[in-house]
Amino acid sequence: MSLSATESIRTSGTRIRVFVLLPLAFLTSAGLLWWMVVPGNPLETAQIIATCLSWLALIAAVGLLRHVPPHQVGAVVIAGTVLLGLVAVSAPPRTSNDSARYAWDGIVQKSGISPYSYVPIDETLSSLRPGWLFAPGSAGPDGKPVCAKDLFGTESVATSGYPSGAPLCTAINRPYVPTIYPPTAEIYFFSVRSAVPDAAGFLAFQVASLLLSAAMALMLLRALANRGSPPYLAAVWAWSPFVQLEAVNNAHVDVLAGVLILAAGMLLLGGNPIRSGVAFGAAVATKLIPVIAAPALLWRRPARFITAASATFALLYLPYVAIAGVGVLGFLPGYLKEENYSQSGGIRFGLAQLVSAGPWTQVLSAAVLAVVALGVLRRTHAGDVWEQQTVMIGLTLLIVSPNYPWYGLMLLPFIVLSRRWEYVGVILALDVIYMVPAGPWSESLNQSVLLLAAAAVAGGTWLRRRGKLRLAALAGLKTEAPDPAAP
Repeated sequence: MSLSATESIRTSGTRIRVFVLLPLAFLTSAGLLWWMVVPGNPLETAQIIATCLSWLALIAAVGLLRHVPPHQVGAVVIAGTVLLGLVAVSAPPRTSNDSARYAWDGIVQKSGISPYSYVPIDETLSSLRPGWLFAPGSAGPDGKPVCAKDLFGTESVATSGYPSGAPLCTAINRPYVPTIYPPTAEIYFFSVRSAVPDAAGFLAFQVASLLLSAAMALMLLRALANRGSPPYLAAVWAWSPFVQLEAVNNAHVDVLAGVLILAAGMLLLGGNPIRSGVAFGAAVATKLIPVIAAPALLWRRPARFITAASATFALLYLPYVAIAGVGVLGFLPGYLKEENYSQSGGIRFGLAQLVSAGPWTQVLSAAVLAVVALGVLRRTHAGDVWEQQTVMIGLTLLIVSPNYPWYGLMLLPFIVLSRRWEYVGVILALDVIYMVPAGPWSESLNQSVLLLAAAAVAGGTWLRRRGKLRLAALAGLKTEAPDPAAP
């Protein structure tokens, strides 16, 4: 076969991959996403099935994206995340109603009231309640409030107004407690709701989250280019079913925390520890949990970084503390207890529960996390910031095993940059823990998926080290090999 014929076949194959197979894989992802979020889906396990199939479609799409010319990849990635995002925002939040609390906190702040001062059921603020967040309830046969399941397009919560005790329905979870969110999140809530009328529903935060998701994709494209990595890898974030569901459809504020953590890392690599500290302080003031990213950010001028982060955190809290005092803690102490962070129970610290019981699970988990943090602190340098950030955040989520998969929005960007794909197992494990219904076998299933995720991380680490040792050995052999031309 002639060289020109071979080249023609290759060109034809590339065109088929780019213009036929890639759109097919992308449309498959879009269809599965729509099936995942469409209201009234009669199949209760639709999210689980669609998520698994969507990850397979994502792998195929990213593989095919390699054949797109490098100078066009960025535009294709961003266009894809916008198109998938439009599918994600076409329906109300599917698996979480957290954005209902975001909206209420923003509406309350627009009226000049601190979000920490009143609980949502307090009738002092009844004049602020929009119909898409609140509705009158009714009493069931047992006298307890009841609500229609799809009253708000997402989960509805039956409660009672305070102090009247009248039945009340709301889309806000835990409406009887004050908000838990720190000031960066509250400023974000206020900003989004200030841009739209109070009657605007869930779409406002979904669109804002889509913009944040696209911003993250742009940042990843730049960070990948800076380290000489293939730009198409940004699609692992941009086209991920996990991101489209949790960051866009459910509109979780964790995507903002992830953007700020990545910005802190990029600024530090750019030689700006003070600006990096400001970004990190704002990230921690978004949801507190981003503090776990600190050990991988202390390798350059740590005193300046810590000072800037601490000052930013304090300044963001200051106006809220001035109004609400210690009330800014909100539901945080109760949340930690309810989620079993301060005691044994549930799946929290699930791996430690396999070898210990009672308070020893927290002690063992804390000890392991301290070892991980010290190891990351010692190893991190300019050349492996993203790798160590993946290790720090990924192992923390694996060890603590929170019940909410959207915490993984802070992990996935660093998986993309470090290419430590084994840590995707952590995100999938958290997805299973959250999505699989509770039952007599759920505890065993949850611990099994955590073990599988731990095995994936351990296996990936072992293979990577083995590869490095092999390369080092080959380099040593080449260095020691005698020169045949030498006398």
